[in-house]
Amino acid sequence: MAGNSRSSIHGQWSSRWVFVLAATGSAVGLGNIWKFPYIAGENGGGAFVLVYLICIAVVGLPVMIAEVMLGRRGRQSPINTMKSLSQEAGASPLWQLLGWSGVLAGFLILSYYSVIAGWAINYVLEMGAGTFSGSSAGQVKAVFDELLADPLKLTLWHTLFIIATMVVVARGVRGGLEKAVTFLMPALFMLLIILLGYAMNSGAFMQGLAFLFTPDFSAITGKGVLIAMGHAFFTLSLGMGAIMIYGSYMRSEDSIARTAIMIVAADTVVALVAGMAIFPIVFANGLEPGAGPGLVFQTLPLAFGAMPGGLLFGTLFFILLFFAAWSSSISLIEPAVTWLVENRNMKRVSASIVCGIATWALGMGTVLSFNLWAEVKLFDMTFFDLLDFLTANIMLPLGGLFVAVFVGWIMSRQSKADEMATKHLFAFRAWNFLLKYITPLAVVVIFLQSTGLLAKITA
Repeated sequence: MAGNSRSSIHGQWSSRWVFVLAATGSAVGLGNIWKFPYIAGENGGGAFVLVYLICIAVVGLPVMIAEVMLGRRGRQSPINTMKSLSQEAGASPLWQLLGWSGVLAGFLILSYYSVIAGWAINYVLEMGAGTFSGSSAGQVKAVFDELLADPLKLTLWHTLFIIATMVVVARGVRGGLEKAVTFLMPALFMLLIILLGYAMNSGAFMQGLAFLFTPDFSAITGKGVLIAMGHAFFTLSLGMGAIMIYGSYMRSEDSIARTAIMIVAADTVVALVAGMAIFPIVFANGLEPGAGPGLVFQTLPLAFGAMPGGLLFGTLFFILLFFAAWSSSISLIEPAVTWLVENRNMKRVSASIVCGIATWALGMGTVLSFNLWAEVKLFDMTFFDLLDFLTANIMLPLGGLFVAVFVGWIMSRQSKADEMATKHLFAFRAWNFLLKYITPLAVVVIFLQSTGLLAKITA
């Protein structure tokens, strides 16, 4: 039994399974379906996947358990949770900044995530209309370039996606978040299985499996290890307040460790199944597995356009991508909405509208960075590139690092033991050891690498 009597004013998940679905929905996003296949492709396939799985176990899982635990013990928005728990531990009130960082990161990420999700909505319609049927690589690229060059079309999809997100968040924990994830996640899994079945009949399924699961250790580079470690961290939605706020709605009687393991396992399975669905289609069409970020929006439409039944399954693929983005987006803005409800006495609907308008307005910077502002650069980066770099390479690793430091070093052992309520002393000690020593070291290395400081230090 958790050792504190706090309860969340925002509500509680009705069951452990709903929390697993919600947190998996937060973790499963564009990163699993858009990013994982192409970074695996760029870094040698099977060897990369093996390193990624080790990183998930050593870095991702310990921080996931720590974030869920902080959320459940605090039972408030990440900002107020860190305020309460730092007081409880007799620590500096500056630990509140960890909560602020998470809330801000979620807000910034959603502002550009919404624009990318809008591309998926556009591609559902393009694929369904037969735009890519029999298209050449040049024609597929032209469709993508034309989309990015059209600020009005990008604004339309960005606006629709923000509205879809805020409608769910405005309805609250049981009426909005819970209902959305109990529909979206089973639908997402079903779509993935259908696409996997399609890939099995593509004629190159075994080639795709061999690429994904046969390790070629000569393909492992230091950079590849760091990319795997970074992606393991980011794909789980860590360091952005999302898992902390979802943890605050968790029932006291549910096991944090078991639940976190289920979430991490589900997230990893989705990433692997996405790879198993995508690579056979890539190989069957003689395409390049390391095609980079364009794999989903340029390489796959070409493949679907050329394959029997490809338009139907291509449309399903982009619906899947939209669902994955939607289930993540509601968790990105939830921490900001809960803070407004707690600290500004706002009704949830009003808080959702305020957050929605603010996110939409900031997202317009990303919309314009692909066209009218393409030449406007700061530190040689467009507005979108700058936001992406700031959040993925600086805010999230630092957020994860400080979560590990706070739980590993600041929080009392008794508080941790109360929340974990584990009968397995060895497992508790192993988790605590990883969190205190291994995870912070790994995150520091990711941070130095992603900011380019590691190259300067080792030069």
